[in-house]
Amino acid sequence: MHKIIPLEKAKNALSKAEKVGQFFMPAAFINDTEEEITQLENLIKNYGVGGLCFFHSRASAATNFEGKKEIIRNENSFETLKKLVQRYQSVSKYPLFIAIDAEWGLAMRIENTPKYPYAITLGAIHDNTDLIYQVGKNIAKDCKKAGIHWNLSPVVDINNNPNNPVIGYRSFGDDKKMVAQKAMAYVKGTESEGVLTSIKHFPGHGDTDVDSHLGIPVINKTKEELENNELYPFQEIINEGVDAVMVGHLSVPALAAGKSTPSSISKEIIKDLLRKKMGFSGVVISDALNMHAVSKNFPVKGELEWLAFDAGNDILCFAEHTEDAIDMILKKATNEQIEESFDRVWKLKEKAITEELTELTKELVYDTALNRKLAEQSITLYKGSEKEITKFGESDFCTLTLKRYNEQQDEDDIISSLAISRNEIENENNILLLLTPPQIKPNNNFGFLPEEIQFINEILSTKNVVLYHFGNPYALKLFSIENTKATVIVYQNFKEFQDVAAAHFQGKIKSVGKLPVKLNI
Repeated sequence: MHKIIPLEKAKNALSKAEKVGQFFMPAAFINDTEEEITQLENLIKNYGVGGLCFFHSRASAATNFEGKKEIIRNENSFETLKKLVQRYQSVSKYPLFIAIDAEWGLAMRIENTPKYPYAITLGAIHDNTDLIYQVGKNIAKDCKKAGIHWNLSPVVDINNNPNNPVIGYRSFGDDKKMVAQKAMAYVKGTESEGVLTSIKHFPGHGDTDVDSHLGIPVINKTKEELENNELYPFQEIINEGVDAVMVGHLSVPALAAGKSTPSSISKEIIKDLLRKKMGFSGVVISDALNMHAVSKNFPVKGELEWLAFDAGNDILCFAEHTEDAIDMILKKATNEQIEESFDRVWKLKEKAITEELTELTKELVYDTALNRKLAEQSITLYKGSEKEITKFGESDFCTLTLKRYNEQQDEDDIISSLAISRNEIENENNILLLLTPPQIKPNNNFGFLPEEIQFINEILSTKNVVLYHFGNPYALKLFSIENTKATVIVYQNFKEFQDVAAAHFQGKIKSVGKLPVKLNI
């Protein structure tokens, strides 16, 4: 990788077109074909793009919004990623920014890499931000081992809409101060390893019930309501000097002078609010510009990228029409616009990109001890008492585990297994129910079939049940948990979390976690 040259030298060394190229961060896919890799190499060489944002594959959530394409596992994705990073860097005239979404670790995008709990789990940890700092630090260490400079995290959206299809579990909770505090700990931990962060999705994607990958969410709150809640974590972390802010694709008329313009292309939201009023002087990066909230409304190639840049974004993430957009920006932008954004982007590169990638040869470390601590600090007793659980454990009880062991299970197999379970517990009165929802996202009832929901509610209404829930707590709204003897939320189904749940049931540890959202069950 080439050495990054100082800003003052770069200002004279790069042509105007090369400077504009630095604003582009197209997608790079770990599991691309050789032909697709070559196409991206040519884009880097011919147009001097400034960075790449890595995703798993073209069938992953980054492009496969409707989930109709099958994602093929690649057990060697991490090694492939490292080789691709070095390959793309080698064809670039100037060092590339390498970015990725690794909110809960590289495992968000890459098989067989360390995975840490979702933000909602970390949100349940009470008065222990040191652990969250360590999560950010560990993820940053893993990023460096792949040649990644920039983790486009954390989410600082406030989780105040239980029907949110895309944020939910990715948020630290529904309390603005707790969100700010925990996100700041994550940011500081990441920064301690020299890796960049980006708080997202400005001005706040929490109170929406539309996925911006598919359509434009509209937030009809007043300016005062937004300033008092949604904007609070952003302002608190901006005051601490965060590297970057990612702007989401949201229609927020109260912040856009009454207009319905998406925030990612709104001068009122980026230049007037974020820059002037909130005092942010760092790099503004757009959310992925291929998302249908904006992309489907701008059929002219390059127009969306131009509007995003003109509105105040310095880096255009997942730009799909780089060549056309560079031409349009060169024709329409003022020299002042280009120089201001270039200065911000290059300064951030100077901060993040070092000459030697000494971490690339190091092995990934799976910090099971940290995950165990996170499990112990987050496990939450939602209903009942630990005395009731102890008393239940001393009785004759039957353990029933409801979990999909195979993602390829078809509907008939699942329903058949329910019939077997029903027979097994027919003569049992006390049931220890270990429940793992099929999916973390709320669409389609968290992946539960109607027959599964009916079966679980049947158990809850006819048996004495202690429930341990290994997943998104919002899924509990599907069930009559008021009928349980006790309900314990474990949040994750990692081995460390399962072990902690067992220890809790046996009375070896107490639950100290606090539910970070309101379930209103």
